[in-house]
Amino acid sequence: MITSSTLVIQTAFLGDVVLTTPLLSVLAERHGPVDVVTTPAAAPLLEGHPAVAEVVRYDKRGADAGPGGLWRLGLLLRRRRYARAILPHRSLRTAVLALLTGATERTGFADAAGAVTYTSRIPRPRDGHETDRLLALAGVSSGRPERPSLGLTAADRAAADEWLRERGIPPGFVALAPGSIWGTKRWPYYPELATALGAPIVVVGGGDDAALGIEVITAAEGRSWNAAGALGLRASAALLERASVLVTNDSAPLHFAAAMGTPVVAIFGPTVPEFGFGPRGPRDAVVQQSGLACRPCSAHGPRVCPLGHHRCMLELSVERVAAAVIGISGVEARRAIRPGD
Repeated sequence: MITSSTLVIQTAFLGDVVLTTPLLSVLAERHGPVDVVTTPAAAPLLEGHPAVAEVVRYDKRGADAGPGGLWRLGLLLRRRRYARAILPHRSLRTAVLALLTGATERTGFADAAGAVTYTSRIPRPRDGHETDRLLALAGVSSGRPERPSLGLTAADRAAADEWLRERGIPPGFVALAPGSIWGTKRWPYYPELATALGAPIVVVGGGDDAALGIEVITAAEGRSWNAAGALGLRASAALLERASVLVTNDSAPLHFAAAMGTPVVAIFGPTVPEFGFGPRGPRDAVVQQSGLACRPCSAHGPRVCPLGHHRCMLELSVERVAAAVIGISGVEARRAIRPGD
């Protein structure tokens, strides 16, 4: 049974999946709700989205790893006889999977690995936000900024509200997201920031960030809580909707907050907003260390500083980040704390 005439293959990181949602909405307006192939980790972000008919989970590093898993999924999708496949992810695996589906039209970026197999190759815009670059796959040129969306349900929001209510946390708290899968993207002074701000603190993130969350709530004991790993992705996004501001590294929570309309203070170190993944809300702020010739050092941020000093993060003071938070949210500073104090 055909669930949709359009297939989108997006198996990149969580933040990339969130940034793809405006493209999904445009495609759905033209052709009806789309099917999306994504990772098991990202699937909950799209399930129930109004632009999505069905989410197909592709465990490319687990149960579906290797040529056999790719072949099996390709055959499954081929039976659905898609008219078109849209390919935001630029990997060779994506190109092969699209070819296996037998979709008559296969549209992706001209600089993608395996782009020779596409029927339509779109020049990837060099500048602008990633959301706008992805919209180019649908022939949409940059106009007003398109905000990502998650299509949260009442149940998602109820789960977040229950978690907050059980702990007596009022709306308007400051959310902190200290994690990142890339080690050099992590600003090290979140515990000091938590002690400097005179507001309730909630740490957000996945299960891998729980230990970082413990460091933060230990520093601000009695007025901070650790939600990292405690809530699913959708409930975590709903929790961010209740925050006055999110402080985050260049990582997925930044894009979750953008989807929920929550102001962001984004801390950039080895990467830069000019890569197209920064915040762009009217109240958002970026904190970064200028004047370093070594920035940016890679597209994603390496696991360790190539030069061994990590100045891009170590020299970003608590005062600078706290000032940005106070300017956006109006919370008060408890006391000024310098890194190392």
